[in-house]
Amino acid sequence: MSVSTSAPDKGVAVVTVDHPPVNALPVQGWYDLADAVRAAGRDPAIRCVVLAAEGRGFNAGVDIKEMQRDTGHTALIGANRGCFAAFSAVYECEVPVVAAVQGFCLGGGIGLVGNADAIVASEDATFGLPELDRGALGAATHLARLVPQHLMRTLYYTSRTATAAELHAHGSVWRVVPREKLAEAALELAREIARKDGTLLRFAKAAINGIDPVDVHRSYRFEQGFTFEANLSGLADRIREDFGTQGESGTHGEGRA
Repeated sequence: MSVSTSAPDKGVAVVTVDHPPVNALPVQGWYDLADAVRAAGRDPAIRCVVLAAEGRGFNAGVDIKEMQRDTGHTALIGANRGCFAAFSAVYECEVPVVAAVQGFCLGGGIGLVGNADAIVASEDATFGLPELDRGALGAATHLARLVPQHLMRTLYYTSRTATAAELHAHGSVWRVVPREKLAEAALELAREIARKDGTLLRFAKAAINGIDPVDVHRSYRFEQGFTFEANLSGLADRIREDFGTQGESGTHGEGRA
């Protein structure tokens, strides 16, 4: 598991996650990501943060195998708290956060990009919450920030995904570019933002969060309560076992978000 931070341009920090094979993060990985984003936002020299990932996809949720190895509820609690910390770090980052999304963005990935300030995506990017297929709930709060209410519900109930082009049409994705141009497109937007006064940008971020019509912390925490109930009742384990018998690897959209 690797979370690294670089500064390729003046005023811009890039926080990159690299956890093969599919960027499904273990508990500590979510906390490491949260720490990196918060540290970048606190740096007075930084005016914009780019959240990026290496590999085939941006994020595939949590590491479900880590939870399956746990005979108690420690990993479940850790994953829920870790996701909450990472999502909150993106939302509360003192400067704007641009998400650079390639390939799959599932489960916890939706929590990250849904709380970002802007999204640049590659043409092959897909976004979705396969939670119900994985015996879990969560991140509808953040999917609702990407698509209209009824589409969010349909995607959630069916576990279907939406393409980057579809999200661009809904106005939640700023640009859709070929994968090989994703990093530069995200940096281009970050540079434009970073040319603004740093103090005023921080005021702007705080002001926009202050007028947000949805309390993302409270609503996501409410969702997490049902995730706990599904797990404590044994329902989640039965659904995951059924899913496993279908020949899936269980690494995409782990759905503890």
